[in-house]
Amino acid sequence: MIRLTLVALFLSCFVQAQFPSSPDYPKAYFSNPLSIPISLSGNFGELRPNHYHMGLDLKTERRENLKVFASAEGYISRIKVEPGGFGRAIYVNHPNGYTTVYCHLNDFFPELEKWVKELQYRKESWYLNDEVPAEKFPVKKGQLLAYSGNTGGSQAPHLHFEIRRTSDEVNLNPMLFGFPLADQTKPTILRVAIYDRTKSVYEQSPRLVPVVNKGIGEYSTALQTVSTPKISLALTTYDTHSGSSNLNGVFEAVLFDEQQPLIGFRMDQISYDATRYLNAHIDYKTKQGGGPYLQHLSELPGYINSLYTRFNSDGVVDLSDGLVHELSIVVKDAYGNASRVKVPVKFNGVQTPGLALPGKRFYPMMVDIFESEECEFIIGERTLYDSVSLVHRKQPAVGAGVVSSVHTIGSPSIPLQDAMMVRIRMTKSLTDFQKARVIMQRIAGTRKEVQRVSWEEDWALAGFREFGSFQLVFDTTPPEIIPVGFKDGANLSAA
Repeated sequence: MIRLTLVALFLSCFVQAQFPSSPDYPKAYFSNPLSIPISLSGNFGELRPNHYHMGLDLKTERRENLKVFASAEGYISRIKVEPGGFGRAIYVNHPNGYTTVYCHLNDFFPELEKWVKELQYRKESWYLNDEVPAEKFPVKKGQLLAYSGNTGGSQAPHLHFEIRRTSDEVNLNPMLFGFPLADQTKPTILRVAIYDRTKSVYEQSPRLVPVVNKGIGEYSTALQTVSTPKISLALTTYDTHSGSSNLNGVFEAVLFDEQQPLIGFRMDQISYDATRYLNAHIDYKTKQGGGPYLQHLSELPGYINSLYTRFNSDGVVDLSDGLVHELSIVVKDAYGNASRVKVPVKFNGVQTPGLALPGKRFYPMMVDIFESEECEFIIGERTLYDSVSLVHRKQPAVGAGVVSSVHTIGSPSIPLQDAMMVRIRMTKSLTDFQKARVIMQRIAGTRKEVQRVSWEEDWALAGFREFGSFQLVFDTTPPEIIPVGFKDGANLSAA
């Protein structure tokens, strides 16, 4: 018992000594928006495809229509009604400079429901994303706002709950506001990955290192001997809370070399404008290939306004001295529970020579262009996260309505932050009327995407946020409407 307490104290001090103290968010201002104890199916910063989870998913006992209450005094500032995303949502502004958001709702409280329906009829639009006059619906703490549901992009009944700064709509971690949640569980560490940082992270497969669970939050690996003088680490980790089996995200992780902190990340203060940078935080290539989530403990050169804090390094560890480096990673949840994995690493003194890669080299934070007779693509300064050699291949057009060659650019396993611009030249002569019906199509495996184009003589231009194979297609097929749940001639008067 004494050893357990000492280890827990050591791990807690080990991390807290590096990051500044948690933000001074009000700890008793916001209350639980449900009348049942808080239990999480998802937490802030959890890893999702192309984005972080930006709030808490509160369980609603696997049912709908639980009462949802205002977490604090304020006024309803916005309502949203959409088929995906938040579904039916309410935004409440509070006098202390924060906004709470309640999503996937069913009916709003009667007065608001009536106002929303009138607004939909007035705008002749079911979809709404509208500001509400500040004086229209003031609310008190604990006042009924709506009933929980499963609307929008929801896979099961729950309440998605967010806290934002009102001034800039940056999302804050609600777990730092003192909500009551029983949590005595330490984060679990599943594996560590080692990267050769003399290469791009997208031009290698990491060494996946199994960890040994030694109990009470302590993990270790065998000594790792590597053939490169520069490495970085990543890890697979998750957290739970007491009484729950849901695998949620962790709050914080810090990389150490001996006792020296190098770099760490903390899940807090993330805006929706920056949430796609998750793809720089994880090993995107490994995840796209069907592997696990691996969270980098290094900052890629194209990660702008990152959630990492550099203490003494960008996370790339120099092993050229040939000594054993006692690396370790300390992982923490928002309630202070911590775990640590020790990773001793040594350079063997013989660097494996790199292979010459085909294609043109592109770098983050630089604008560059590839040009050929029928295809050009432009990589902007905020498009790539790490350097990479991009190969272009041209193939003859196939299929009816295709009016250009097929141009394969890069690999879909390389993520993009901003869109790259693709220019393709037609290989068939079209009138201006026909050109108005040409689109650019991207194909990657079974996935297809199309974009409208702008024209410069015989060249069509469009932007895409993923690599793949691109072609110009003459589109003459109108959209098709497929009824769901009814058919022509059905009596819908009671629906």
